Amino acid sequence: MKIKMDYGKEGMEITVPDSSDVLIPNHKNEILEPNSSITKSLLNPINSDSLLSLYKEGMTVGISVCDHTRAQPRNEIITSILNLFEGIKKENFLIFIATGSHRPTSQKEINEMFNDFVISNTTIINHNSEDPSNLKYMGKTSEKIPIELNKEWTKCDLKITTGFVEPHFFAGFSGGPKMVAPGLAGLETIMNLHDYDKINNKNSTWGLIEDNPIHKQISEISLLNKPDFSIDLTLNRENKITGIYSGELFSEHGIACKDVKKDSMQKTTKLYDLVITSNSGYPLDQNLYQTIKGVSAAAQITKPGGIIISVSECSDGIPFKSNYEKLLESVNTPAEYLLKLKDQTYLEPDQWQVQVQAQIQESNNVMLYSKLNEKDVSKSHLIKIKSIEEIIEELKTRIKNPSICVLPEGPQTIPYKV
Repeated sequence: MKIKMDYGKEGMEITVPDSSDVLIPNHKNEILEPNSSITKSLLNPINSDSLLSLYKEGMTVGISVCDHTRAQPRNEIITSILNLFEGIKKENFLIFIATGSHRPTSQKEINEMFNDFVISNTTIINHNSEDPSNLKYMGKTSEKIPIELNKEWTKCDLKITTGFVEPHFFAGFSGGPKMVAPGLAGLETIMNLHDYDKINNKNSTWGLIEDNPIHKQISEISLLNKPDFSIDLTLNRENKITGIYSGELFSEHGIACKDVKKDSMQKTTKLYDLVITSNSGYPLDQNLYQTIKGVSAAAQITKPGGIIISVSECSDGIPFKSNYEKLLESVNTPAEYLLKLKDQTYLEPDQWQVQVQAQIQESNNVMLYSKLNEKDVSKSHLIKIKSIEEIIEELKTRIKNPSICVLPEGPQTIPYKV
């Protein structure tokens, strides 16, 4: 049978045996009038006064938004807020691109992310986690994690987080408090939130926020400099809005997480010889760093010794010249990196992503269908393939009737074995 995989902006079709299982999330219907629906939510929020009543003329408003790696409907949210705060000055309406430890969002990407109306009526700030002059020290968490946040964000009179909720491979879910930390945090804070022990904790996983050590510390940081209002959305495969949640940060995010968990968790009764996954297409499959999320989703239902094929365009490379690339090149095998990390007494940017990748590769062979060339895939300790169908045929020569599962939407699905 033919299956369309999310790949880049256009998608791609693959052919798999008719006996293959296909797991997809249960998406809700698209909201047909998103702007008016968002406005209605802002005026009738969850466990909070309305956003309009929180705003007073002359206030400096700060809004955190997702960076270029996420398909957030930013314009719909920002436009709705601008219309609500009629007459607010451009210099008083600050949009913070919550990059976390990702590279800065380019001007070209900013122009793609925001429409002319938003760009003309707001001040857009690219967060930089590595610039000390950009950060304010706020103390430490109960686990002694140093807290540094964007200095200009902390100065805002009215702080609003905006995100969207999807499954996350070690924080449980995206959105909510993640739009403060790691989104607007300093690198030292981010590295401590993602240290070896937290990433290695069994509760740092898909779809779990209760007793998740990473979510716990993120929440603690957010409480210290708590947003005054929060907005989260849910999206379908076409990145259209299916749900709007706004109000008090933890109240609205908690409800959104429950809804997404119910829709995205898909059970199966077995583990598979081969799992084929996407990385949800553009913009999440821009680079190999993000691609590990889809690989992690597939790993939940792959047999020990089984194969994972990731279909991820990687139009932005590894990304090249990133610390992730440097760490991958620093060892000969993933297993070597895990041994090194266990004894390492210092933290490095992106070590968490290499750790997750290496832990998966302890059990599974990971292959990549991508625009990356053979050399770049090889130095990343993965196997580049040119045809998924050829891998399936080769597998049939070794295993009679191999079990195969496909995740067309990648990490939008949380597969689990019962």
